[in-house]
Amino acid sequence: MPVKAQNFRNHARYVPVYHYVVYPILLLNFGWAAWSLRDVSFPAVLDVLVAAALLLLTYYVRSFALKAQDRVIRLEMRLRMRELLPEELQGRIGEFTPMQMVGLRFAGDAELAALARRVLDEKITRAKPIKRLITDWQGDHYRV
Repeated sequence: MPVKAQNFRNHARYVPVYHYVVYPILLLNFGWAAWSLRDVSFPAVLDVLVAAALLLLTYYVRSFALKAQDRVIRLEMRLRMRELLPEELQGRIGEFTPMQMVGLRFAGDAELAALARRVLDEKITRAKPIKRLITDWQGDHYRV
């Protein structure tokens, strides 16, 4: 099956069952448990607590996976920058923040050095504006 080409507009990762089925069901469950709390009892309070815990669990499962992915991206980008950046920029690799590296990861090899220099010189700190500057988008189909 051919892989759809990625670009800035379609690179965000959504898992339909996770984002559009699991979350709404858990939100509905929490709402129902909260509404049922009008009859204050131990089972009703426990239902609200379990519903809240399930929402928190779902959020943190995704959050922890994304944090681990960001660490891998940081390592990957440090290695890639050591290979591709000119000598005068290699000494500045430590200046990049994790979010800058997340933004730069989609840049093609040919444009990485110029874009990295621009990010540092213009102090662009957020990933989204960096991603918008990329002209040779290299898709990442193994994201979480």
